[in-house]
Amino acid sequence: MRYFFQKKKAEPIKNGTEYYCNHPLYNSCTLYSDGQKGLAVIQQRFDRTTKRTWWSMIDREVVDPIYDKAGFMDIFDKFAAPPDRGLYPTLTVRQIMWALKMKPLKKEPWETVFDHEPV
Repeated sequence: MRYFFQKKKAEPIKNGTEYYCNHPLYNSCTLYSDGQKGLAVIQQRFDRTTKRTWWSMIDREVVDPIYDKAGFMDIFDKFAAPPDRGLYPTLTVRQIMWALKMKPLKKEPWETVFDHEPV
């Protein structure tokens, strides 16, 4: 039996910020930064009416649990970098949750999967 991340009531976000950019894959993401370098995290969305998918910020309920998880700073140090033309290294929410050994979000049938490489 698989267990998935249980979202709790959304509280004000303490860590991570909404970041808007001109990335070829997405226009907005959740950015974890230390002032000099940063790591963008994205999540795929789906519109049932138009059957369109897009990438954007991660759900508010997972922003702080990801940051607070033991090992986050190791992942951050491994992937984060200063921006290159306003773009930061990017991981999907599922990639970072697996790297942190967190229970994953429930996978939807319409989700695109990136292999174990940063976006």
